[in-house]
Amino acid sequence: METLVEMARAIKVSKYLVAFTGAGISAESGIATYRGEKGLWNKYDPNIYANISYFKQDPSFYWSFFREVRFPNLKKARPNPGHFALAELETLASLKAVITQNIDGLHQEAGSSRVIELHGTARVIYCMNCSRQHSLEEVFSMLETSNIPHCVACEGKLRPAVVFFGEDLDPQILHSAYKETLNSDFFLVVGSSLVVYPAADLPLQAKRNGAKLAIVNKERTPFDQEADFVLSGEAGKILPRMVEVLKKL
Repeated sequence: METLVEMARAIKVSKYLVAFTGAGISAESGIATYRGEKGLWNKYDPNIYANISYFKQDPSFYWSFFREVRFPNLKKARPNPGHFALAELETLASLKAVITQNIDGLHQEAGSSRVIELHGTARVIYCMNCSRQHSLEEVFSMLETSNIPHCVACEGKLRPAVVFFGEDLDPQILHSAYKETLNSDFFLVVGSSLVVYPAADLPLQAKRNGAKLAIVNKERTPFDQEADFVLSGEAGKILPRMVEVLKKL
């Protein structure tokens, strides 16, 4: 509790708070994680099911993954108390942006107004030929009768607005993430193992630029020794408690 209070006090006096979130916070909403003992990549080889080369060659692998995992996850998932606590920090503290590795859109659903999605979003599906967007439900319905969905306007191939293996991050989005990171005087990591680059470089850049660094995660990370505050546990329990402390300061 002492570390939580100290962190809340540091956030209270910060002028530019930036949050960085990973799969851990989404897992608390029922979104399956990719890595680890129970990760999806143990069942679905990412070099086949999430690789841009395989997608262009035969997109049926990805769309079977969408039908079996992605759509059911997104349909039932709702923001958890951790998401709502981050949204509340926009008014309680100086939270300017949420940089996320997640593609589920739960931060926006919880009310966060500025979300930088490093790896894109699974909630947007568009035609690779004419760019027409299709809803998740529309695509799922197509997959009931076909292994590969096609655009209703031009019959072009559809793809999700996510970053596949073998694709670079959008340079403009990455630039925005680094800009927010270097503007921050407090950088809050939530639910990330900090092992996927270049995203994992952001906390270190913030720290080197003089920002306070806090890490809230269930497991240890490579940057724990660099951090000013480390809280082990679920974001959905820790962040709401921190919000309550902030309200009393």
